[in-house]
Amino acid sequence: MYLSTYVISDIHGCYTEFQRMLKKIHFSDADRLILAGDSIERGKKTYDMLRWMEQRPENVWLIRGNHEEEFASYIDLMLCIDGKRDTQSDFTSNQDALALYGLVNGIFRKQRLSVPCFDRYGTIGSLLGDYDVNLNDLCRWMKMIRDMPYYYETEAGGRPCVIVHAGYAENVEEISALFPSLEDFYLYAREESCQLGGKRNGMVIAGHTPTIVKEVFSYNRGKVFRCYDQEKDCVFYDIDCGCAFRRRILHAKLACIRIEDEKIFYV
Repeated sequence: MYLSTYVISDIHGCYTEFQRMLKKIHFSDADRLILAGDSIERGKKTYDMLRWMEQRPENVWLIRGNHEEEFASYIDLMLCIDGKRDTQSDFTSNQDALALYGLVNGIFRKQRLSVPCFDRYGTIGSLLGDYDVNLNDLCRWMKMIRDMPYYYETEAGGRPCVIVHAGYAENVEEISALFPSLEDFYLYAREESCQLGGKRNGMVIAGHTPTIVKEVFSYNRGKVFRCYDQEKDCVFYDIDCGCAFRRRILHAKLACIRIEDEKIFYV
């Protein structure tokens, strides 16, 4: 039994702000922490986040976000091309990892695609170039991500509570017109998380859509967004307050919610 359950989403490599949040909420062994995806990429300290995640305490749960999913798929692609080209990379060598990365990057550059399809945010390139990361490290992080569930179920005030990265739907029929699978909905839903998703007689806590963007459904000037679906009797929270953009947007911040009393914390 835990004293308190805290949820943080969309840290995006903002490791310093994450550590400040842990201090602010006085996180301890008596509590439970759930990271609701997109803990990596965009920010400058993805390496520190990955290291913390793989060494995390036992009372920390990791949920898969779309950035983790894509990061793992890029690594998988590197391994696939390494096997196809028979490059015989030394998995303990940073130089071999850099060479393979350059090979894969070159293949995609030749395609002249309008949208980058490999290492979109330069995360792997930065890990290889700025740290002594090798293919063994990348494989270990890929496995960690593939072991992450898409959502986590618990209770809050005697009601079911689902923590997910983007949105939660109870069956594929609810979302099949727009999403090919429930997994895609868990990772990529935007306004559909309110319009189509939800947990009947419960609560959904998600992130993914920054509340700093005026054009999105959950815009709230960088504060946590809350809505209520009367038909499903479901409370929905979007706790992505755009921390990764705080250098450009003044009201961007990192948010955390304590589910027992729905108290919000910001740094």
